[in-house]
Formats: sequence, structure tokens, C-alpha cells
Amino acid sequence: MARIDDYIAARGLAVAALSEESILHIAKRSGFGLEGEHAFRVPFLNRIYKVSYPGFDFTDVNDNEKEVPIQEQVLILHYMQGGERQNPLSADRIAYREIKGASFYFSSFVKRAIDPLKKVFGNTVSGFKKVAGILGGEPVANGDAGFNFQLLPKISLQIILWEGDDEFPPEANILFEDSIGEFLSPEDVAWLSGMLVYRLISISYQK
Repeated sequence: MARIDDYIAARGLAVAALSEESILHIAKRSGFGLEGEHAFRVPFLNRIYKVSYPGFDFTDVNDNEKEVPIQEQVLILHYMQGGERQNPLSADRIAYREIKGASFYFSSFVKRAIDPLKKVFGNTVSGFKKVAGILGGEPVANGDAGFNFQLLPKISLQIILWEGDDEFPPEANILFEDSIGEFLSPEDVAWLSGMLVYRLISISYQK
């Protein structure tokens, strides 16, 4: 488990690298829109952040006093550093294990995303459907309930649930575009998956 000092260090490294690039180059690569000449507009998990340039300070546009979690800041900054993909994004989906270098982080991925998903929604697929729509999920024909979530301009995650019953336990999976490894490391993908799942859980508790 990363410590807060690790995130602070990771943020510093990312900011140092990104500040050497032009704002237009970063915007084109990431797909983020611009607010004026010195800030990015970053939609993420049903919130909108304003990210300054070149300082890369994060502000929640709907609540200026609310601190943006540093884990989210680091993940978004890493995405901004992502690959210079020239070809169109593929529609092919892969499991987490198929991401290059992901085997080392697989247990963390399961602990952060798959297990909580099954625990909270595995026996109430109808509840999952309700909160998925609130978070902008688009239904897909997969499992007992499947939704696609466009979390970043070039990254979407597909959550699939199979409801448990008296004979079989619930099952869940998260699928990714096969290009995700060009934009985020396997560790970041595990964190991103967990962020989505825990946001869904948080919404369900508010219902």
C-alpha cells in the first residue's frame, strides 16, 4: 500500500515532467479540453476538475474548498503523460491479467475492485444498475448487468456482474480497452478500477 509520501513524490515527478511540455501538446495527447490559456478541464467520476498549467493544481469546479484526493491527482497526471497513440482506439476488450506487467498487481486489483464489487452488488444487480446510470454508465449486453464507463477521454472500463443465487456465488469482472497500457501503468489501472467501484458503492449508500 502506497503511503502519502509516495503520492507526493509521484505527483512532484509528474508535474516536473509535464511542465516541460506545452499545454496544447498535453491537451491533444490526453483529450482534455482547455479553460483559457492556462488550465485544463478534466471530467472524472461525475466531477469536473480545473487543473492549472504549469503548476497542475487541482480544483473541484463545483466546490472550490474541497480538496481533490492526491491519489486521483497522481492518476490523472500519469494519464496526461500517456502514450502518443496515432491509430484509432480499439474496441477490443481485455481482462486485467492481459495488461502487460499486470500479474504482479493482480491481487491488489482483486482486493481494490473485484471483491468490493461482488460484496456490495453481487446479490443486488438491480441496485448496481441504478447507481451505474447515475455515474454515466452505458448498458452493454454482457452478464446479468454490464455497463461501460468513460472515465477519461481515452479510457473506458466495462463492469460485468453475474448475480449470485442459492447455487452459485456472485461473479464480477472488469474489462479494459486493449490500449490502456499505453496510457496507464498496471498499478494505476488497479487504482482507477478501485476508484470507480468505490464511487459506485458510495452512491449506493446515499440512495
